[in-house]
Amino acid sequence: MDSNKKQNNELKSHVISTLVENKPGVLQKVSSLFTRRGFNIESITVGESETKGLAAMVIISKGDEKVLEQITKQLNKLIDVVKVVDLDPNNSVKRELALIKVKTNNEQARSEIIQHANIFRGKIIDMGPSTLTIEITGDPNKINALLSLLTNFGIKKIVRTGPTAIARETIL
Repeated sequence: MDSNKKQNNELKSHVISTLVENKPGVLQKVSSLFTRRGFNIESITVGESETKGLAAMVIISKGDEKVLEQITKQLNKLIDVVKVVDLDPNNSVKRELALIKVKTNNEQARSEIIQHANIFRGKIIDMGPSTLTIEITGDPNKINALLSLLTNFGIKKIVRTGPTAIARETIL
């Protein structure tokens, strides 16, 4: 029983998928809720959903089961929130987008960077005289792996969306 109790108190990353009214001020209300309760938002993505007038908001926050329960209860109290789901990491798909601008001092470096991007299924979306910009989409670990390879060339700029996620179809 002690091991179960210990497991439930572990701080882990939760992917909270919400469906909210697509109108001004909703993001501010959600972020204020987290601030007032002392919960940290590690990442948040928001965009239109499949339903007109509603937006999909994916929030990543770290905490134990008790924190997750509090977050879920508080989100459900907000009038603009239609649905809240804690996505099961084993039954969902999580992806992130990153744009990475890398120095290219010479043709050999440019060639190596392009090879690294290709291996990770990244795309070269811009070429300058001394830089390449790579677009990569995938699991955050995949993006981190590419970044570690590109560090030696000199990364000038990184822009990341943060992960977004969707539940897999459940098969009965």
